[in-house]
Amino acid sequence: MSQPTRASAPLPSRRPARSGSWGGWRHANPLRALAAAAAVLVLVVTGLGWHSVDQLVSSIERIGNLGLGGGRDGAVDILMVGIDSRTDAHGNPLSEDERAMLHAGDEVGLNTDTIVLIRVPNNGESATAISIPRDSYVDIPGMGMGKINSAYGATKLTEQQKLLDKGVSEADADKRSTLAGRQALIKSVANLTGITVDHYAEVGLLGFVLLTDAVGGVDVCLNNPVYEPMSGADFPAGRQKLNGPEALSFVRQRHELPRGDLDRIVRQQVYMAQLVHQVLSAKTLTSPGRLKELSDAVGRTVVLDNGWDVLSFMHQLQDLSGGQVKFETIPVKDLNGWTDKGESVVRVDPPAVQKYVAKTIGEDDSHDETGGIDPSTVTADVYNASGAGGLAGQAAQALAVKGFRTGTVDNWIGGPIQSSRVLAASGGDPKARAVAAALGGLPVFAQDGLPEGSVRVVLASDYSGPGSATGSTLDFTTGSTTTMTPVPPAPPIDAGKNGPKCVN
Repeated sequence: MSQPTRASAPLPSRRPARSGSWGGWRHANPLRALAAAAAVLVLVVTGLGWHSVDQLVSSIERIGNLGLGGGRDGAVDILMVGIDSRTDAHGNPLSEDERAMLHAGDEVGLNTDTIVLIRVPNNGESATAISIPRDSYVDIPGMGMGKINSAYGATKLTEQQKLLDKGVSEADADKRSTLAGRQALIKSVANLTGITVDHYAEVGLLGFVLLTDAVGGVDVCLNNPVYEPMSGADFPAGRQKLNGPEALSFVRQRHELPRGDLDRIVRQQVYMAQLVHQVLSAKTLTSPGRLKELSDAVGRTVVLDNGWDVLSFMHQLQDLSGGQVKFETIPVKDLNGWTDKGESVVRVDPPAVQKYVAKTIGEDDSHDETGGIDPSTVTADVYNASGAGGLAGQAAQALAVKGFRTGTVDNWIGGPIQSSRVLAASGGDPKARAVAAALGGLPVFAQDGLPEGSVRVVLASDYSGPGSATGSTLDFTTGSTTTMTPVPPAPPIDAGKNGPKCVN
């Protein structure tokens, strides 16, 4: 049961952080967990007051060539990420005082530990924010299997070294490799969720503190008191208002929570919900001082894609209220997964994630295996990358029985494939998803260079769907038979409720 609120009581003094208790920046990475979502939700959900929008938009850093979707599916899908950066959005180094406040060391971090996909229907009357655990083990384009929070950084570092080896200048290599990292993350999210990303928003870690302080602190509520030195979390039970640095510790704590990172995601979500609620309140929107602080925070810390007409989008959201912003988390196949290299990961099942996301955003086609697609209008090429003779032919026959047409049926020569998949021009291609469902629930990945409507099936040694020897349940990421810890999605969290939800 939730503890009684203590809004009117003075906060007890915090125990001073012990020397070294922050554990260096290695343990500080989680502070990014709310930075992106907090900063950009304020931007896209509130507009920061219409009279200051023009000035705000002109100050935001813009980037292009990200391979975004452009809203073709009748909604706006926004990928928000938090990036560990010792500079602001315009490349200016943070001051020593700011770095000290954030406990940011000299190590340069590249992981994106906040990954949130936001769906806003074209009527602009609601929004759904779907969190993706940072350790989700996915197929990263060009890199193979890895944690999704490494897609940006690992791709950037690999591409940067290639460019430097070719004699490209450091500045140009940094710019081009950063773009490659962003593209890899966007593709990884699209492949996992089946949603084509339309717009991209990124924020550095400073944005979290600035936005929190700009709204005068944010209310939170804890079921029990916490003291966890690695994150700096030191709070009593009950309701309390946190300033920027305090809130940073609140959302970064992962250790000593029952479900680890998943409980931390819940903290992020209730915090975002309360932040949205407070920004939408009259006290914020009618205060010139608060609006200026919010505008300065967003202008200094947020990066957006250059194809985003923010002014039109904000007008689209005029009817949005806090209670119509919901926060969800994707289902987890194994919370305590391990790779064969001994790396701790969160295992996810892309077909299950895609089905959950489709249902969450109101596009569930589970009643029809083909999603309403006429199989006779779909031609699929089928390739065998498993080494087991005849697999492609057997799977092609299984598709034919269900009314699909087959084109090329052959062995795969496109390089090593670790897990079976269906390839298409986009992860949300309806024809590809129909073929994937017919083959037992394969994940659909976007493949550069494939024409719209093309469907390519690649079967690896993990395949056990129709046409295989076993026909058993698929496991796309591991052949392990160890006991798994599945975690179904938690109930959605609404913004705009009375007071913050009490959490672990």
